[in-house]
Amino acid sequence: MSHACGLDFGTSNSTMGWLRPGHPVLLPLEDGKSTLPSVIFFHAEDPLVAYGRAALSDYLAGYEGRLMRSLKSLLGTSMMDDSTEVMGRAMPFRDLLAHFIGELKRRGEQAAGTTFTQAVLGRPVFFIDEDPVADKLAEDTLADIARKAGFKDIAFQYEPIAAAFDYEAGITHEELVLVADIGGGTSDFSLVRLSPERARRLDRHEDILANGGVHIGGTDFDRALSLASAMPLLGLGSTLRNGKEMPSSQYFDLASWHTINLVYTRKAWSVVMDNYRDAAETEKLDRLIRLIKDRAGHWLAIQVEAAKIALSESDETGVDLGRIAPDLVLTITRDDFDQSIHKLVTKTETAVRNMLTDAGVTGDKVDTILFTGGSSSVPMLRERLAHLLPHARRVEGDLFGGIGSGLARDAMRKFG
Repeated sequence: MSHACGLDFGTSNSTMGWLRPGHPVLLPLEDGKSTLPSVIFFHAEDPLVAYGRAALSDYLAGYEGRLMRSLKSLLGTSMMDDSTEVMGRAMPFRDLLAHFIGELKRRGEQAAGTTFTQAVLGRPVFFIDEDPVADKLAEDTLADIARKAGFKDIAFQYEPIAAAFDYEAGITHEELVLVADIGGGTSDFSLVRLSPERARRLDRHEDILANGGVHIGGTDFDRALSLASAMPLLGLGSTLRNGKEMPSSQYFDLASWHTINLVYTRKAWSVVMDNYRDAAETEKLDRLIRLIKDRAGHWLAIQVEAAKIALSESDETGVDLGRIAPDLVLTITRDDFDQSIHKLVTKTETAVRNMLTDAGVTGDKVDTILFTGGSSSVPMLRERLAHLLPHARRVEGDLFGGIGSGLARDAMRKFG
């Protein structure tokens, strides 16, 4: 039994795994569930801080406070050295991330009945695309934050490799596997040879043929769908009286989880009012103003995310926007969704092509494509990736827990 854990700090959801005989690998973190949504809600009227599903529930119930989500997206960006206002005081983003990871550690230890000082943390293949200096900084920053949260010995593993280790525990013969880990913030890929015999090796370097990835994930799909469908109802793409197009910065902030709160600043409000005075038509901006006054940006983002999820199963869905305009319902089709994410999916497909080229492997030689990560269910993305691997069988991994389980197995190898 290992006393080291695997920690998957995800953009949308987080897990902790602990390898021990006769027990599930993943630890229960919230109401018996093994996932803890990566969300914090600071209540305005008392010192209560809510996490995960409870945080989203409190926000949607109308409690006053500050909701923070997609925290992992800050790693490797200049915002990591900044602060944000939380209930009237400045909180460095580093402290915010340490706050959440510390809570994740506390809940995992409570569930396990032991203290974890050693951990293997998951990381995307690239925190930041085509910038190795920023990428290394992101990993170092995450390591520092994990130490601040109480971990002493830290190692990292690529998230798709961790998912491969979890899948490998259940196979009976050797397979060449492409792991497609489509998470909330990144799409990561690994080409790996797996087998029961190889699983017993301590050194797996020669089994890993190639890694690749791109900084595109579920939150980017949310953003693209929001900009294409919801934001035009709030004035994006409309015109000013002088014939020029409406400035778009506030719409891009509203469509991105980690920048929504920027729309509530005095400076942003002043810009919106200036645009309102110059607008050729004000009906759409009335909706935007109501949304800002109600601080309903996260609410709108949740509606768009729900539409994205629905369109992975259905050809059409409706979004009730009555909170910002009476009887306003937005209808979105699968084709609308596909068009909004077309460029993102093409970039993701290119990353896989490049990885196969780097490995010197043609797509028809791959035995299995293992889908994992909550955003891997997007139909257009699945179809494009499967087309590259014409003979590969499609396997559904544990979309939300496979990485955490694999990290726990790797923790056993690395720390014993």
